[in-house]
Amino acid sequence: MTIRIGLIGKTNTGKTTFFNAATLGSGEVSNYPFTTKSANSGVAYASTVCVHKEFGMNDTPKNSVCINGWRQIPLEIIDLPGLIKGAWMGKGLGNQFLTVASQSDALLHIVDASGSVDAEGKITEAGTGDPVADIGDIEEELVMWYLRLIESNREKLSRLVGSGSTLGVAFSQVSGGIGVTEGHVQATLDELKMDGKNFDDWSDQERKDFAWALRDISKPTLIVANKMDIPESAENFKRIQESYDDMFVVPSSAEAELTLRKAEKKGIIRYFPGEERFEVIDRSAVTERQQEALLLIRRQILGEYLRTGVQFAINVEVFKLLRMNAVYPVYDPLKRTDKHGNVLPDVYMMPSGSTVQDLARQIHTELSKGILYAIDSRSGLRLPTDYHLKDRDVLSVVSASRKK
Repeated sequence: MTIRIGLIGKTNTGKTTFFNAATLGSGEVSNYPFTTKSANSGVAYASTVCVHKEFGMNDTPKNSVCINGWRQIPLEIIDLPGLIKGAWMGKGLGNQFLTVASQSDALLHIVDASGSVDAEGKITEAGTGDPVADIGDIEEELVMWYLRLIESNREKLSRLVGSGSTLGVAFSQVSGGIGVTEGHVQATLDELKMDGKNFDDWSDQERKDFAWALRDISKPTLIVANKMDIPESAENFKRIQESYDDMFVVPSSAEAELTLRKAEKKGIIRYFPGEERFEVIDRSAVTERQQEALLLIRRQILGEYLRTGVQFAINVEVFKLLRMNAVYPVYDPLKRTDKHGNVLPDVYMMPSGSTVQDLARQIHTELSKGILYAIDSRSGLRLPTDYHLKDRDVLSVVSASRKK
C-alpha cells in the first residue's frame, strides 16, 4: 500500500518548506496567506534499517532504495492549503483543504513554534503569536468537520442502523470516502465505552466526543514544532509538549533541512536525511555566507536537537502512529531473491495486525487466491496464512497459482 501523509496547519507555519525539504520539491514559499492555493503532492521516504546486512548480502532494491544500509520506502506527501477559523464552514480554502486532508492516512500538523504567526495566519513579531492556541484552532476545525458530517447525516445513519447495519458500516456509507473505516468507528465506540448505545439516544456532547475520538483514530496526527532555529521557539516548544502531552511532538527546522539537502545535492556537503551530522566536502568551494548558514545549523539545530526533525517526523508518523511493519517478500527463501535473482528486491509497508494473506493480496490478487502458506526465510518454518506479520520479516509466499 502507498502511504499518504497530509501536511496541515495555519498559513505561514512552514508547511511548504517542510514539503520541499522532505521531497526536494519546489513548492512556492512566501509570507502572505494562502501561498499554497492547491495541494502539492510529492514523494518522500520512510527510512528503516535494511535487513541485507543481517544476512551478509548485497541487495538489489526494486520498489525502494537502499542508501548506507537504510532502506528508503517511498510514500506520498501532500502540502495542503493553510486553514483558518471557520474552514469547516467553507471559509478560506476550507472545503478544498478538508476534501484532500480526508484522503490522507495520517497528518503532520506543522506549527510555527516561534510564535511568528498571528491568529489570522499573518507574519508577526517572533514571540507574539501563540502556537498552542494555533494547534487548538486547527484541531477544532477538523473535529467540527467530522461533527458536521455526523449531524448532516443523522437521519440516514439512524435509518441504516435501524435496518440492521452496524454504525461502522452505516458511517462508511455516508462519509463520502474520507478514509473512515468500520474498524475506526468500532475502535472509537470501544474507547468511549459507547458500543451498544442506541445512536438515536446520543446527546449533543456524546456526538462531539465521538467526533473528537474518531478524528484522532482515523487520522493519526503528529505535531511538528517548526522553526526551532528561532530563539523564541525553545520556550514555546515546552508549552506545546505540556499542552499536548497525549501526542507526539517533534522539534524541527524545515529551513535547515532544506538548506542541507540543497547543499548535498550541489556536492558541497555529505549529508543523509535524518542524520545527526554533515561533512563539508571542499571548504574552498563554500562561500562565506554558506559557511555561516552551515555553522548555524550545526550549532543551533544539530547541536541542540541532534537532527532537523523532518525525516524523524516522517519516520515516527509511519512506524509509531500508523504502526507500519517493513516486510520483505521473496521468491526463493534460501537465496532471498525474486525470480530474476534480485536480492531482497521489494519491501512492503504492512499495518500492524496484517497477515500473510494480506501480504499476498498486496503483491498480487491471483497470488492471494491460491495461497497455501509462507516460508520464513530465517528459520525455514512454514507460516500459516493467518500468521501476523512482524517488522523485518523476510518470507516467501507459496500459492497454488504460483506452482502452476
